[in-house]
Amino acid sequence: MQQPIGVIDSGVGGLTVARELMRQLPKEKYIYLGDTRRCPYGPRPKAEVKRYTWEMVHYLLEKDIKMLIVACNTATAYTLTELQSELDIPVIGVIEPGARAAISSSQNKNIGVIGTEGTIQSKAYPKALRGIDNTILVEGLACPPFVPMIENGVLQGEEAEAIVKHTLAPLKNHQAMDTLILGCTHYPIIKDLVQAEMGSHIQVISSGEETAREASLILAYNKALAKRFDIPVHEFYTTGDLEKFRSVADQWLDEPVQILELVNLDPMQSSVK
Repeated sequence: MQQPIGVIDSGVGGLTVARELMRQLPKEKYIYLGDTRRCPYGPRPKAEVKRYTWEMVHYLLEKDIKMLIVACNTATAYTLTELQSELDIPVIGVIEPGARAAISSSQNKNIGVIGTEGTIQSKAYPKALRGIDNTILVEGLACPPFVPMIENGVLQGEEAEAIVKHTLAPLKNHQAMDTLILGCTHYPIIKDLVQAEMGSHIQVISSGEETAREASLILAYNKALAKRFDIPVHEFYTTGDLEKFRSVADQWLDEPVQILELVNLDPMQSSVK
């Protein structure tokens, strides 16, 4: 099936998932939509996040996508079950794949999770982790400064290091923790800063690799893998600043962004009940 795979996120963070998808499934064409103008989703009410997510979904459905990747932890926590029940294409989130990767990594079952306020408050990661192993100990920490910092392109240097140090300070007291889940797809962009602050004894886990693996398995099972000999040209759309988006994308992706367009989702009607 030559139809594209849709990827949605609250901003540029989902590019971390898109990169892994492009690496593991290079014959697939991807259409990425980041709602950078209304980012971050973490502090927003659940109903608002659901409405925004559905607006992005409706936009991509018009592109005749064959699969949807919800590359935003907050949107996954609030909308995944609904999307899976209402859409007739496979829908994958990033929380359960991240949980599986963390459990595989942890030696002592003490796992930390950092994410947006919405993701941490939803307790989606503790539910996913304990759904696999109910003896897992989980410590969560909301990190509100991280997404705005990343969206503004502050990815290294003294300012970024200071923000990371101050924000992660509450987790430094948990000596037993051996694994930390980056529970927001923006965070792998600053993974090196997080790793340096937490120490080399902590395994820092992002969900991109496991999410891409799940996408590959589902497509193969459904006999929906793309068969092409040309190199697909991916499409990127954002509701916010094009140059900021391109700047982060060019740093993060392994290939230049060829198609990048501004979209306005506000007039679109949501199907949230």
